[in-house]
Amino acid sequence: VQLQASGGGLVQAGDSLRLSCAASERTSRYVMGWFRQGPGTEREFVAAMKWGGNRIYYGNSVKGRFTMSSDNAKNTVYLQMNSLKPEDTAIYYCAAGQRSDSGSYYYLVSSYDYWGQGTQVTVSS
Repeated sequence: VQLQASGGGLVQAGDSLRLSCAASERTSRYVMGWFRQGPGTEREFVAAMKWGGNRIYYGNSVKGRFTMSSDNAKNTVYLQMNSLKPEDTAIYYCAAGQRSDSGSYYYLVSSYDYWGQGTQVTVSS
């Protein structure tokens, strides 16, 4: 599967952004994840959706502010980001996993086989 992330940009603290991840095939076949990587940091789990949306999980740092959703007709998953903070500044990547343990270890980078190119989100204070 090929993934194309978009929607990043430069915003001020408190603003909102919606990221999109367009897939070349049905996202419901995969565990879909969003990760982010700031300068000099490791890739961090943000959110994951299992098998078309029956379960959604969030990283502690974004819980209550970010919402992951999907549009199965468009083979696209979204990440709605509200109340953005400067510490949310990072490159955001979408990923798809189809391994037998992808659903259990959705928070691990190693659970995903396919990655999009990333989209930059910068939040100014």
